[in-house]
Amino acid sequence: MRISDVLRNKGSAVATIGTDASVGDVIAMLTAGNYGALPVMDGDRLVGIVSERDVVRRLHERGPGLVTMPVVEIMTSDVVTASPDDSALELSRVMTERRIRHLPVTADGVLVGIVSIGDMVKARIDSLEEEREQLQSYIAS
Repeated sequence: MRISDVLRNKGSAVATIGTDASVGDVIAMLTAGNYGALPVMDGDRLVGIVSERDVVRRLHERGPGLVTMPVVEIMTSDVVTASPDDSALELSRVMTERRIRHLPVTADGVLVGIVSIGDMVKARIDSLEEEREQLQSYIAS
């Protein structure tokens, strides 16, 4: 299974936030959309990612004044990305080993989706269930 298959099943819509947004804007968007992370965009270019974890850690470090700061102050700018052609199983390993919960998916430098570790687990479970059904069908015939 490829990342393109995961995106086909989950959808490729991605909520993003701009570099001019404040941390308060990030919090509002994460909460309203029930998102775990938001890619940070400068126009059409992916320049970072900001997660709930980033907000909580920086809030602990910097205090409540954090909410007025720009998102670029807390985002991860060295973004690990995936390609639609990447193996879902291999990407799951990378996400687990590097403790990454959300990964933007890009094709030719363009953001085309985002996958979470939950999406990867669901894809694996669905794949195993399909395999089980095929084996049961084969045994029964």
